[in-house]
Amino acid sequence: METMEATFGINVFNDFVMRERLPKETYRALHKTIDDGRRLDAQVASVVANAMKDWAIERGATHYTHWFQPLNSVTAEKHDAFITPVTGGKVINEFSGKELVRGEADASSLPSGGLRSTFEARGYTAWDPTSYAFIKDHTLCIPTAYCSYSGDALDKKTPLLRSMEAINRQAVRVLKLFGRNDATRVTPSVGPEQEYFLVDKKLYDQRSDLIFAGRTLFGAPAPKGQELGDHFFGTIKPRVQAFMTELNEELWKLGVLAKTEHNETAPAQHEMAPIYATVNVACDHNQLTMEIMKKVAGRHGLMCLLNEKPFEGVNGSGKHNNWSLTTNTGYNLLEPGDSPHESAQFLLFLVSVIKAVDEHQDMLRASVASAGNDHRLGGFEAPPAIISIFLGDELTEILQALDTGRDYSGREKADMTIGVHMLPKFPRDTTDRNRTSPFAFTGNKFEFRSLGSSASISTANVVLNTIVAESLRQFADELEGAENFQEALHDLIIRNIREHRRIIFNGNNYAPEWITEAEKRGLLRLDSTVDALPCYTAEKNIRLFATHRVLSESELKSRRDIGLDSYAKMIGIEAKTMLMMARRQILPAVIRYTGEMAEAGNRLRQYTPALPQRAAESLVSRLCAGCEELGQRIEELSEVMACSPKDAEPLTEARYMRDQVMPAMRKLRKVADEMESITDRKAWPFPTYDELLFNV
Repeated sequence: METMEATFGINVFNDFVMRERLPKETYRALHKTIDDGRRLDAQVASVVANAMKDWAIERGATHYTHWFQPLNSVTAEKHDAFITPVTGGKVINEFSGKELVRGEADASSLPSGGLRSTFEARGYTAWDPTSYAFIKDHTLCIPTAYCSYSGDALDKKTPLLRSMEAINRQAVRVLKLFGRNDATRVTPSVGPEQEYFLVDKKLYDQRSDLIFAGRTLFGAPAPKGQELGDHFFGTIKPRVQAFMTELNEELWKLGVLAKTEHNETAPAQHEMAPIYATVNVACDHNQLTMEIMKKVAGRHGLMCLLNEKPFEGVNGSGKHNNWSLTTNTGYNLLEPGDSPHESAQFLLFLVSVIKAVDEHQDMLRASVASAGNDHRLGGFEAPPAIISIFLGDELTEILQALDTGRDYSGREKADMTIGVHMLPKFPRDTTDRNRTSPFAFTGNKFEFRSLGSSASISTANVVLNTIVAESLRQFADELEGAENFQEALHDLIIRNIREHRRIIFNGNNYAPEWITEAEKRGLLRLDSTVDALPCYTAEKNIRLFATHRVLSESELKSRRDIGLDSYAKMIGIEAKTMLMMARRQILPAVIRYTGEMAEAGNRLRQYTPALPQRAAESLVSRLCAGCEELGQRIEELSEVMACSPKDAEPLTEARYMRDQVMPAMRKLRKVADEMESITDRKAWPFPTYDELLFNV
């Protein structure tokens, strides 16, 4: 059996392979493009393409594809064989530099949010040399950006690359003010933790809601949920461990740095966490991770659920986006060091993030908005929809000391006292962690905890990179023109602490009191996707993204409209699925069971005491009332759906789905779940929560 070291990255055209297979001049020229952003020469592209093709064919590939990430949060690929016909009815394998660098894709069939008309089909894919090509299912996959004929970004990658350039420009300006001329490039790094559920595929196949909506639309709670806390970090079941082992092997072959695996809080819920990578690579890897999870699960007779809230009453799944800034010299700009209060550079970058989050709460909330995530945010299991920052006691005390002008001598690290002498001593961190905060500082990075488990991490990082770039731009503009840099730096840091301290909250974000307190502070409360997505086209946000050349006004509008349209369509799919299940499965099953119980009650009346008769009559009475109410709720939802606005603006349709359709869905579910709780298990038409959550 090959070792992990021997197999890691074997399906990736990585730097090791390039150094081995490319001529030295070509390798150096390619790295100028990767490291410095220089334009790629056509001749260099041809040499790289030929080497990539030879390597891929040796690894069993027969086709290549430009692998891209359209605006529907999944990946897209069109496969072309390497073969080219030659005289005599033969073929040869060819792959040109032109084919590597540019492809053509249909730009009318994928979501464009109005950027393309239906009849305008031409779009382009362009190679992203900063993310390694890889082999998947006998196909060479080339990570690419995707744009329209007019140059508008139709994907997740293009704005991400633009935002990386934006924060790089402004961060380098700031570092030069501190004499850090050795740092010529600053790159955001991300480690996205991925939560997911595993259920038995045979049970999954019996539930139309899981098939069509990705989550259960009906389901009475199981007798046991997560209240005992016995699943979190518990012993991993053999079937799940077999899945995790194969998942790791497949991800490692693709160069994905899968590091941590464990059981999560809810039954049947788990988590995988990778090591940090450059943000665009981390985004590519996370998209691959979600795809490979589903494939590997299928090989083990399982289904991997990535919906943010697949089961009512137990925790949903998120994706924690651990974000930091790193220089090309290997220095983490969010590393406090031993004396953070003495590091003006660290404090300036810290304050730039605080300012960015406070001024752009709306965009951070919009960046994680989706129909699925609305069920999770604010549900006392995930960060609330109100954005705030957790800094911890030490950093908060440092900022307070700066604000008040008093000295701060620093916190002395104490050893942990556990009370068992044989255990080794180790230093206690100077601050605790806060799992309820949506945006928490965790030592040398910020953890944005609000992302949904099925989402691309690209959108949140585009926003995060851009808003911090704007803070740094304003700081650099002010400091570059200062007569006395040290005094100006001191005043700038203190002024921004005072102006933006409202966003800092170290307490319990789940507490009802925090909602009241947040309102007093003037923080935004955007509870739903319908509230959040219109923020994309607020005047200040249009100006922000245009200033840094990340997204144009039309590109922002397209993302707003695609998000609202997706929200409305998802709710519509869920409502139609509920109606189908209620009409074809639940109501007939309950009616049949009611008839059986009524007949049984009649038989009991002949030769049993009164008590069993009364119990049977009571049950039949409840079932009859439930059937009647179930029928009413079905018709109510059906009527509401029939009245939904046709060909309306995306915001109008999304509001209707939120305000009219979803309340009707909740009423139908309530009565159906009540019927499940009093219907014989054998009579119920599909697997229940106790079967789904405890049968792996």
